[in-house]
Amino acid sequence: MAHAGLTVSRSIDLPDLDRRGPVLYLVLQADALERGASCHSLLDVSEVSIGRGAAPSARRVSRGGGNALELLVADVRVSVQHLKLTRVEQRWHVEDCGSRNGTFVNGESCKRAVLADGDLVEVGSSFFLFAENEALHDATDMQVSGVERPGTATVLPGLSNAFASLELAARVGESVLVLGESGTGKELVARRVHEISGRQGPFVAVNCGAIPETMVEAELFGHRRGAFSGAARDRAGFIRSSDGGTLFLDEIGDLRLGSQAALLRVLQERTVIPLGSDDAEPIDLRVVCATHRDLDDLVERGEFRGDLLARLRGFVVELPPLRHRRADLGLLIGALVRRYSPDRATSLPALSGSAARALLACSWPYNVRELEKCLSTALAMAQGGPIRLAHLPESVRTPGATSTPPSYPPADPGAMPSGFGSVGMVEPRKERLSRLMREYEGNVAAVARALGKARTQVHRWLERYQLNPDDFRP
Repeated sequence: MAHAGLTVSRSIDLPDLDRRGPVLYLVLQADALERGASCHSLLDVSEVSIGRGAAPSARRVSRGGGNALELLVADVRVSVQHLKLTRVEQRWHVEDCGSRNGTFVNGESCKRAVLADGDLVEVGSSFFLFAENEALHDATDMQVSGVERPGTATVLPGLSNAFASLELAARVGESVLVLGESGTGKELVARRVHEISGRQGPFVAVNCGAIPETMVEAELFGHRRGAFSGAARDRAGFIRSSDGGTLFLDEIGDLRLGSQAALLRVLQERTVIPLGSDDAEPIDLRVVCATHRDLDDLVERGEFRGDLLARLRGFVVELPPLRHRRADLGLLIGALVRRYSPDRATSLPALSGSAARALLACSWPYNVRELEKCLSTALAMAQGGPIRLAHLPESVRTPGATSTPPSYPPADPGAMPSGFGSVGMVEPRKERLSRLMREYEGNVAAVARALGKARTQVHRWLERYQLNPDDFRP
């Protein structure tokens, strides 16, 4: 399968994303962020060579009775034959081929090394990430540009499939629910849905948690002059303002029950009655919702209406935290740098090697929002030149300074998976998960469908309960 910007000689169809194996990601090229990133399966190869070429390419060949992958990067600091990866008894070994500028693993110069899961391999200005047991895509090689699909660009196979399904849902007008920790880019995804939908009306974003409780219905549904004290003029409200377009309800889990009932009526009848009026006004809108809370858990506790959730959950996409999207950092960095450098039409400001290492080593506990603030400040300090280590905040420059994600208060159920809000619920949920894993013989995708959850959520539960899918497979 050929992808834009990458010459691929051959691809192998893989059955599904439950097939896992070693993967090599080209995360970024520090002096050419606009080139995007790529993903390469190592499942069916025993050797990988990396060198310099006139253009990025991936070629799979037969060599010495096995399969080999030849990767070329358009990086002037990479030698023609720079390094070789070799599989020896299921372990991958890296060996520098006498390159001019050397090979670095996790920032340390090396001639030979055995790779471990998550190791960062640096050649010239190019940074590769080795993943030992990754979900595999339906093609052996995939190249992605962050500019092509802002908000939904990824080289992670599972997330790529989810985004592809999301774009289909966006075109048919399906309602969308976006889940994920705070700062993971849920609004970016919502804007992408609006863009794909082709709706001519505006994109209206509302943070449900930021509206004062006494003003929720007036802000959402609008009001007539004199409807209440202080209502000096008519106000359309967010719902009528999004007529013909997309209404994005962020933190929908914070909407109080009374307002949930009114919103459900609006979605069912496609009409809205402003406060102080008896007349229902027709509306045409598409609703995208987002939350960091577990809505199923809120339904069980009587804090969210199940019928409203059923209406909103047409298509569900869950955004993983940035610490689980390390391979996507290059795409995100490139997209954010372009946003803050609109005058750079063809090439983007570069990163120094030390700055790139620091950005890729950071765990980003506050997710894309933290990365965005870091880069906007760094670009201002760089004044049009390369972003250097000194331009990054102390929390990013110091290794381990942000290694632990922020903890949420125990009373906040949104930080916990569904059903894990109390100790009494833990064992039954674990037993149910084990039963389904046995029933579906370790097929995580099938279990996720049975539970009506995202696959990433099921993987988190398996990790939490120390359940290994391989133990359930025949």
